[in-house]
Amino acid sequence: MSEQPQEIRREDYKEPDFIVEKVELVFDLDRDVTNVKSRLFMAANPVRGTGKGDKVFLHGEDMKLLSVTLNETRLASSDFTVDQEGLRFKAPGQNFIAELETQISPANNTRLEGLYVSQSAFCTQCEAEGFRRITYFPDRPDVMATYKVTINANKESCPVLLSNGNLIDSGDLDDGRHFAVWEDPFPKPSYLFALVAGDLACVEDSFKTMSGRDVALRIFVEHGNEDRCDYAMDSLKRSMKWDEEVYGLEYDLDLFNIVAVSDFNMGAMENKSLNVFNAKFVLARPDTATDGDYERIESIVAHEYFHNWSGNRVTCRDWFQLSLKEGLTVFRDQEFSADQRSRPVQRIKDVNALRAAQFPEDAGPLAHPVRPDSYMEINNFYTATVYEKGAELIRMMHTLLGPDGYRKGIDLYFDRHDGQAVTCDDFAKAMEDANGIDFSQLKLWYSQAGTPKLSWQGDYDADAKQYRLTISQKTDPTPGQPDKQPLHMPISIGLLGADGSDLVAKTVELTEASQEFIFDGVTEAPVLSFNRGFSAPVNITTDQPDDELVFLMGNDSDAFNRWEAGQKYATRLMLSAIAAYEANGGDVEAAFADEQARVDAFIAAMRATLTNDDLDKAFRADALVLPGEAFLSEQRKPANPEAIYQVRTALRKRIGQALSDDFANTYHQNASNAAFTPDATSAGQRALRATALAYLVASGEDEFADVAVAQYGTADNMTDQMAALSVLNNLDHPGRETALADFEERFANDGVVLDKWFSLQAMSSRDDTLARIKDLMSHPAFTMRNPNKVRALIGAFAMGNPRHFHAKDGSGYAFYADRLIELDDINPQVAARLCAPLGKWAKYDADRADKMKAELNRILAKPEISRDLYEIASKSAAS
Repeated sequence: MSEQPQEIRREDYKEPDFIVEKVELVFDLDRDVTNVKSRLFMAANPVRGTGKGDKVFLHGEDMKLLSVTLNETRLASSDFTVDQEGLRFKAPGQNFIAELETQISPANNTRLEGLYVSQSAFCTQCEAEGFRRITYFPDRPDVMATYKVTINANKESCPVLLSNGNLIDSGDLDDGRHFAVWEDPFPKPSYLFALVAGDLACVEDSFKTMSGRDVALRIFVEHGNEDRCDYAMDSLKRSMKWDEEVYGLEYDLDLFNIVAVSDFNMGAMENKSLNVFNAKFVLARPDTATDGDYERIESIVAHEYFHNWSGNRVTCRDWFQLSLKEGLTVFRDQEFSADQRSRPVQRIKDVNALRAAQFPEDAGPLAHPVRPDSYMEINNFYTATVYEKGAELIRMMHTLLGPDGYRKGIDLYFDRHDGQAVTCDDFAKAMEDANGIDFSQLKLWYSQAGTPKLSWQGDYDADAKQYRLTISQKTDPTPGQPDKQPLHMPISIGLLGADGSDLVAKTVELTEASQEFIFDGVTEAPVLSFNRGFSAPVNITTDQPDDELVFLMGNDSDAFNRWEAGQKYATRLMLSAIAAYEANGGDVEAAFADEQARVDAFIAAMRATLTNDDLDKAFRADALVLPGEAFLSEQRKPANPEAIYQVRTALRKRIGQALSDDFANTYHQNASNAAFTPDATSAGQRALRATALAYLVASGEDEFADVAVAQYGTADNMTDQMAALSVLNNLDHPGRETALADFEERFANDGVVLDKWFSLQAMSSRDDTLARIKDLMSHPAFTMRNPNKVRALIGAFAMGNPRHFHAKDGSGYAFYADRLIELDDINPQVAARLCAPLGKWAKYDADRADKMKAELNRILAKPEISRDLYEIASKSAAS
């Protein structure tokens, strides 16, 4: 990169000078040299008042331009200019046809943006700005056009030719080639264009819509994977049914295609009628996929299908509005999953994901609003803030309006804006207009970064039978936003009596910096259950007494807060022990010397949860898991990764030893000889059994490690197999190496499954982990060109192994920076997305912080650093 990239600012948005009404594309596919002809039916934008003689600008990158023709007149090279940003020429009139010929090399496209080759198939990825790597075009989401696409390719190597919309013609050509013509009748932005061509197997099914239309459903996969598509297909059909029943939204074409590819930067892409998926989020069979894999497949298939309306039929005006489609669709897929499975367990998963990724983002150098104000590279803003925090904003609207009011607002939104490219303000306005409400203050969530901190004070007046609750909110400064305003948020609370019953269950609206709420008719001094269901995405700074947390763990009618009470208790206990560990020179026994009473009370509460058969098994499994090392690091400054690891490991050992008999009973009682099914009840049973095994092994008794070895050998499904391998992964036990070797041999030719093997070793707490990772980089199945492999080995190390990534000698940082520098020349988008862990230096001691900043500066010194990586590294180093 020769100069610092310029920021693009939301306030500078302008309507396009020229729009495109219709696009005709012709592809002559070849791995090394693909020719693309585009015919653009262009018109001056009446809003801008442009016309003949005005400059037309079309985005374009990394292509060879062969010719430019306007209204059938081929331009001389002096009649247009081309630079690294795109193509410029003068408009011949108000309306004109621009014909362009370009050449691209799919096989050399390691960025996986635009048209590239994945295994033997041609594939596109155009969101956010990949279309400009295929042909010259006004590549922005507010330019919407209909598309007619002709694909010419070798029939033997590419028998399958796919694009958006309907297949209107096909046939054979000379020289062993054939063609297919696709037409999409719905105007769409260029980022939703898709093309796939290759030798793929097809699994077919159908769905009858609520109006009685039959929709053909097809999933295309590499040959040999046909028997791993059943769950994805079932998830698609359930998604279509759910969207009709809950939102009244029907699919609008007679064909819906999904293609699974091995090389993909993201999870999946919602291209109109042709969803392209990372293969790991389609392929599942009991012996290759865990329950977690099945859940993710269900969620992501639903997410991409739901985009047909929330993203495709109504899309974003500009990329600053990305959460308009992503936040809304994440909320929709979360609610779908909650309806398919356990709603409380789903909420726990949603909040865990938010806290693991978005809360640290909000508290660090990369903090930005749900609707950002500026960016250098839009690919860097596919973030947890835009997605998960954006979903929490929609959830708060749902809570404040109620289900009926929310549905009224959604109906108005789709009716008002169908076929348009709109803004977050347009969405909020539809909600306001449909319900006669003012969301001006609520909309601050769109523009204000940072996670609010809430404190509360409760006072009970026994004589008046009245409970007064004072809630205060504060949001700390974030980069570029030193001053924060009070936010509007719903806070769901419960007041519990001594018998555990709800004396009060209500949602209040917090709008002020400090606000008092009065509850009358409270007949006894209550225990407060605050922010039930995580009704607002906030941090709570008020510490409830230990005895109240134990009471809530055993009695709260809100399952989420029941789980939350246990997490708070465990966090408080471990943070105290960590401080004692450091004060006593790293003595684990001394760390818990003054905590025995608290440990005993916590273990008793865990036993009550473990043995309570009235509770859902999946919930019990979640409730028994201690807060993770990364979460604990976020709670303490400076964080000491080694102390956190040692204390958490020691507490798990104490729990495993104290509840050994209970865990053993749970383990045996939840064994099953029934055939594997991925339903929620069966998955919950396996999850509880896996949790029991993990604690038994954590107790340190050799017999339980032998139990894990035996389970690995006899398991008939990947869930039980991975549960055993995961607990063996951290041990010095001969069964570990035997099991890992067996796994490698068994799945040597299955890249999706082998990624689990890479990740396990990357996240091991063993002392030889970094050396093992370096060796694995030479493994025949590993390549830096495949994002899944990079994330499985390199990303898992940085994000899932705090102890070794933050090794005091800086070896983890240096290794990671080397990989990012290497990756930037291959796939800048993935390099940038993996850079964030180095930006958390402010949370650690001065020595670690200096080492992390030094690696960031070494990355920034890389010659020709990409715009993607530069933005993340520079912001991270400067904060």
